[in-house]
Formats: sequence, structure tokens, C-alpha cells
Amino acid sequence: MPNDGGYLLFDHNEYLDILKREKGIQKFIYPLISAREYLHNKKRWCFWLYNADPSEYKKYKTIVERISLVKKIREESNREATKKLSKYPSLFGEIRQPSSDYILIPRHTSENRNYIPFGLFDPSYIVHDSCLCIPNANLYILGIISSKMHMTWIKSICGRIKGDFRYSNEVVYNNFPWPISPSTENINKVELLIKNVFNIRKEFSQCSLSDLYDPISMPPKLVKTHHELDRAVDKCYRSQPFTRELNRLEYLFNLYENYLKR
Repeated sequence: MPNDGGYLLFDHNEYLDILKREKGIQKFIYPLISAREYLHNKKRWCFWLYNADPSEYKKYKTIVERISLVKKIREESNREATKKLSKYPSLFGEIRQPSSDYILIPRHTSENRNYIPFGLFDPSYIVHDSCLCIPNANLYILGIISSKMHMTWIKSICGRIKGDFRYSNEVVYNNFPWPISPSTENINKVELLIKNVFNIRKEFSQCSLSDLYDPISMPPKLVKTHHELDRAVDKCYRSQPFTRELNRLEYLFNLYENYLKR
């Protein structure tokens, strides 16, 4: 969470302008991944000074000016917690940035999508608090949560804002019943297919994820690969196919109850 009055953040045009004015400043600028920009293929940036050398970044007028403004706006806040943050004006208000590759989850997403388009990033991309992240990411986890099985769980227990999904770590992810002892073959199949999903998304990199995952405009090859992933994930749970969403939901809640008894 920046809690910066907007002074540590900037859009792509501001980014280009700053680079023109101050050479060498780029080492302190990182891409910021917020839910809106992520889903709509927009670029956003931030000054990221965590563990940065003050003797280096103080050479740049823009950074010094912006830090001063952050300090001022925090000092003038009515919130005591924000006032305390004025002692650390070069840093975001809350920092939970992973040090490993991570899966990105937008907190809010349209209920009209058949799948939430999760992302995969390295730690040089700063996670905005409009998103959640799963550190130490692996393809199997990404494949499972990108499936119809996980979407069935989301539709059943996820919070809502005006109908749209509000994903949470405590309610949705931490309570999700994972497959019990899937075979190596089934795990490998899930990993292969989620790779294929991401490769297809790259083919349409000029499109936003919002468009790619709109049921009206989702490319057929992406639909097909997601359906293949659904079947592979289903086999991680059981060999018998699920014929209806209600079957999935019943199975997941039974599995959840079994986990509670352990």
C-alpha cells in the first residue's frame, strides 16, 4: 500500500518525461502492477526505494521533491498511523513485496468472466495493494487456480462488490480444498497446459486481459486450452469426470470437510 498521496506513483507519460529530465534515475523506478492496469494492459510505475542508498537517490531532484511531498501529506493526516509513516517518507506505507517469482491475483474482477486471469511475475514488478500475490510460485498452483474447479469455489464463497468477485486470501485461497496426492503424470499435464494458456495470451499481447477473458471476445484457441486445463485439473481430483458445476461444488465441500477432520 503506497499511502503516498500519489507522489511515489506515475503513469507511463510521466515515466517517459522523468527519464528525459534525469539520466540514471531509472534504477529507482519499477513497474507497478495494480489490478486496473494489469487487466486493461496499461503501464504504471513507481519509485521503489526499499533498501536503496540515500546518497545515490538524493542526486535526483524529482525523487527528493516527491519524498518531501509524501512526508508532508503524511504529517498532515488525521490518522495517527499515517502520521507515524511520515518518518519513512521514501517507502510505501505497507510493504509485503515477495522476493521470489509470484502469482498475481487481482482482488476485484468481473463476475462475467468464466476464468479470472491470474498473472505470473518476478519480484522486480511491485505488487499494488489492489492485488494479492502467492510467493514462490509454481505452475501447478497456477494451473489449479486457473481452472473451472477453482472458479466453482470462487463463485460459491467469494465476497462480492456490486456482483463482481472480491478475491481474498483468508476466505477463498486458504480454504480452497486442493487435490489429495495427485499423480506426477496429472501434475505434469496441468503444468504443461497452463504454460500453453500463457503462450496463447502472449500471441494476443496487444489485447488486454479484460478483452481476452470477456466471454464474448475470448479467442477460441484460448477457450479450448482452458477447457483442456479444466479436464486435467479434474483428473487431479478424481478419474470420473464432473458433468455439472453442482457436482464440483458437492465434491469440493465434501473434500473440505475431510480436511477439517484431519
